[in-house]
Amino acid sequence: MQSPFIVELNEQNFRQVLEGSMQTPVLIHFWASMSQESADIIPQLQGLAQQYNGAFTLALLNCEQEQAIAAQFGVQALPTIALFINGQAVDGLGGPQTIEAIQTMLTKHLPSQDELSLNKALEFMQQGLHSQALGLLNELNEELKSKGEVKLAIADCLLETQQFDQAESQLQTIPLEYQDNYYKGLVAKLELHKQAADSPEIQALETALKASPQDVKLAADLALQYHQVNRDDEALELLWGYLKTDLNALDGDLKKAFMDILSALGQGNAIAAKYRRQLYSLLY
Repeated sequence: MQSPFIVELNEQNFRQVLEGSMQTPVLIHFWASMSQESADIIPQLQGLAQQYNGAFTLALLNCEQEQAIAAQFGVQALPTIALFINGQAVDGLGGPQTIEAIQTMLTKHLPSQDELSLNKALEFMQQGLHSQALGLLNELNEELKSKGEVKLAIADCLLETQQFDQAESQLQTIPLEYQDNYYKGLVAKLELHKQAADSPEIQALETALKASPQDVKLAADLALQYHQVNRDDEALELLWGYLKTDLNALDGDLKKAFMDILSALGQGNAIAAKYRRQLYSLLY
């Protein structure tokens, strides 16, 4: 398996690999083809290394081919697993093991999968990839998501992906001790959006529609304005109020505007999904 996290140990590289444990833990698996158990677990170990995505390096040592190295480590039985951190063996397992037992050993020394996902999400945010970061943050366990710094990161991603209502709800859950300059900056960003999203044009259309609620053209114009400032829930709710009684309102233009907004929001958007279901219930 080609992977930057998996290496075959030999005379040429084993010192370099061990020195690498100063930066990244190294899990050495001592095996040989004559030991069926030691050979059979290699694919699972490789899968584990891929799953941890660089949190440790898996080093495979074929004891038949590299007898001198195996002797240096004093290996007595196969399979043997040894975990090296900062150049020192810190843990190990001898004899046949399940992959679960090996993973349990690793969890004592390595970050959890959720912690790795959080670190990756923060990397994505620094790269401006807020949508990808948000996906990882939403998959974290509830304990991590309840931490103030994670709540702030989620709020930041929601603002950057223009999910302003959800961002506002998220910001309301930030504990007082986390309401620092980062928090205040996010609140200010939300306030700027709100000011832009309540323009004089929108206010004028809202007043006119309140006076003439049967004016479908006014409703369509207002919905378009809502959509342009990312008030999509309000835009769809407004359009749906007319469409549910007349799907062909404005000679079909209202339905087209409705579908255009759904399309712009994409398949993964929860608001769009809700209104798609309502539309399909009428169509079919």
